[in-house]
Amino acid sequence: QVQLQESGGGSVQSGGSLRLSCAASGFPVSTNCMGWFRQAPGKEREGVASIGRYGTTSYAESVKGRFTVSRDNAKNTLYLQMNNLKPEDTAMYYCAADFGSCTRLRREYFEAWGQGTQVPSPH
Repeated sequence: QVQLQESGGGSVQSGGSLRLSCAASGFPVSTNCMGWFRQAPGKEREGVASIGRYGTTSYAESVKGRFTVSRDNAKNTLYLQMNNLKPEDTAMYYCAADFGSCTRLRREYFEAWGQGTQVPSPH
């Protein structure tokens, strides 16, 4: 059974850092496209970052240079390191899997989703 479970959201100061984790089960993160998305109240779910089977990464312009996506194949876990957090990063963050190669960092290409973890507004 395919499952994705996010964790790591929580209180942070403006300019601070958080690391989100996504534990996957039922499939290997190493051979699939994995992505992070976020959705703020009243807004569409948007792609934040992705990592492909060969390690190629892709980022939204708004997070380039601040966020880093990575994975630990042995733990079958995806990560999102978020540095220099800004108020506009406030959202529910979701991890997702696009089984196979990465196509586009858009919601409609991803087939499995976690329940999300909240990143509140930096204080």
